[in-house]
Amino acid sequence: MMKGYFLGPNARGSRGVAAALWILFTASWLRAQVTGVSDHEIVIGSCSVLDGRVSQLGRQLVMGATAYFDMVNESGGVNGRKIVLRAYDDDYDPDRVPACFGRLLDDKVFAGAFFVGTPTAARYVPLAEARHFPIVGLFTGAECLYTPLKRYVLNARASYRDETRMQIDILWARGLRRIAIIYPDDAFGLAVLDGVKAALKKHGSAPAATAHYVRKSALVAEAVEAVRRVDPQAVVLVGPYGPVAAMLRKAAKESWAPQFLSVSFVGTDELIREAGAAAEGMIITQVLPPPSAVDVPTVALYRKQMALRFPDAELGYVGLEGFVDAMVLVEGLKRAGKNLTREKLITALESMHDVDLGLGPDLKLSFSPSDHKGFHTVFATLVHGGVAVPLKGRQLLARK
Repeated sequence: MMKGYFLGPNARGSRGVAAALWILFTASWLRAQVTGVSDHEIVIGSCSVLDGRVSQLGRQLVMGATAYFDMVNESGGVNGRKIVLRAYDDDYDPDRVPACFGRLLDDKVFAGAFFVGTPTAARYVPLAEARHFPIVGLFTGAECLYTPLKRYVLNARASYRDETRMQIDILWARGLRRIAIIYPDDAFGLAVLDGVKAALKKHGSAPAATAHYVRKSALVAEAVEAVRRVDPQAVVLVGPYGPVAAMLRKAAKESWAPQFLSVSFVGTDELIREAGAAAEGMIITQVLPPPSAVDVPTVALYRKQMALRFPDAELGYVGLEGFVDAMVLVEGLKRAGKNLTREKLITALESMHDVDLGLGPDLKLSFSPSDHKGFHTVFATLVHGGVAVPLKGRQLLARK
């Protein structure tokens, strides 16, 4: 006959306490198994260009993100955890991608953000997908981020396809038909070239001329001369601010003045500083409102936080984008809840529909399980008086 045992009140209480302690221990142990997440911290990692010729892109991006994270941390963090940002340098070099990504894994980073450039992103994306490692926010609008859908890569900014579509539509509306492009021989250059070709195809046209130059090189003269011989009415200049400034200076020296255009990756503020008067009249498409738009709540917040934390830093589009990407990531972390995992972060971000981030009525953030591009809106600016100002219809003069 099986013996029965009677548990008195004390015994039952001890058993209940033990069970509660076991639940707490298990929950704590499970949290410990989530890489980059502890009871007090969430570790975010960045691989970007922090040294060398185009380092202002990475530095400004990380600085803007840091300003937002510091503000959040001072208010208690996210669900009781402070955000720690570890920024590493990949020199905008695809060959350094495996080492930088490996460092993120070795240093037990929970998720990545604030990456810079298409040539590097093209190699980070498959690594992130293979390791189920979220990357939220890259300073590139290459189509390879969005098509086909990548589960672990989400980007807020509009794409280069969106930007080049607006550029060609503006030129076409003004009667400019002979449109050329100069681009670097890398994934970034090809991404913008594809966008220009697709936009022109909509109008039953094709580039009047194309020429490329060696990436990470200031040797752009030959490409400029090749395009100039065709006498285009407009030329899309592709690259970071260094080589694009070199192209503009060469054109100014030779009194060659088609309508020049560039996409947002160029680094508007750095380009204007390097090119000086040669940048006057250039059209640059942007994916965010201007950093001078103090009537836009998030821009005003960016300016305030930068003044508090980096008072000597220059404010610009790149820093603002880092700030906004940090906002998106923090909102996803909040929605993912206290028991944070990478899968919960992805699901939380995908739940964000028509989210008002304080960027104005034209910029509401929307992700979904089938769409990981948060914004689709593009703004056109014109360099006038050494500043990129919103483009108005009469400012673009047709050149025959």
